[in-house]
Amino acid sequence: MSVHVYIDAIGAIGPGANNWTEWRAILQNDAAYQAVKTVVPVLNVLPSAERRRVGSAVKLALVSGLEALAAASIDPRSMTTVFSSSGGDGDNCHLICEALASEDRLISPTRFHNSVHNAPSGYWGIASGAMLPSTSVCAYDAGFAAGLLEAVVQCSVEKKPVLLVAYDAPYPEPLYAARPTMDQFAISLLLSPDVTAHSMVGIDVCLDKALPTVMHASTLESVRLGIPAARCLPMMQVLARLPDMHSGTEPASDVYLEYLNGNTLHVKFLPVKA
Repeated sequence: MSVHVYIDAIGAIGPGANNWTEWRAILQNDAAYQAVKTVVPVLNVLPSAERRRVGSAVKLALVSGLEALAAASIDPRSMTTVFSSSGGDGDNCHLICEALASEDRLISPTRFHNSVHNAPSGYWGIASGAMLPSTSVCAYDAGFAAGLLEAVVQCSVEKKPVLLVAYDAPYPEPLYAARPTMDQFAISLLLSPDVTAHSMVGIDVCLDKALPTVMHASTLESVRLGIPAARCLPMMQVLARLPDMHSGTEPASDVYLEYLNGNTLHVKFLPVKA
């Protein structure tokens, strides 16, 4: 059984590209790609006190999500969201572990507040005023596929647009040695249950047993394997190479995204017809 929705907009940030426009250019000609360290821009949508408290993972998620909604001229207050991350805020986790290993073992209330896995969705509400449902998921290296499946099902069943935000950032040492993540990365997809003026492509998703799709360029494959959220890169490449919107031309090949228990998430791309 498959579920069908439409992709209306994309936001992305990661090594070597700060937005979807830059990623699209890279993925159309991947031989020229170089993985330059990710730089997250200043996040002015949060009040100054919150800006000082949040870690890189929250900033990364919000920047990507807001880019996708801005591309479709969508008010964030009107959007249901799904946030997915393999490890959440690694910097905050490291500092809590340091405090617990110290003599006084006192944890800052702010650190504790930011330690929960759904902290980005909370800050999303502060930044945007959004009060609609938000779901936070975690599935190790399958985080992007799990988040996509959750968002697609919600969008299809509820018949309402859903924003998926998948993000990951590295842990500091010594946690990095146990769970290495090469750099920061985030991808956001605005999903719609029906065709809109912004719809780029339709997708059908279902579980499969095929092997995950890999990137042909070794530099991009190292990013795909090095950052859990970047398991989306094969899907991003298809989206980057789409023909003109509403052309009726059949998009490129299907992709298979790493999922759980030996399964993959099969994503089939369908043309948008006016």
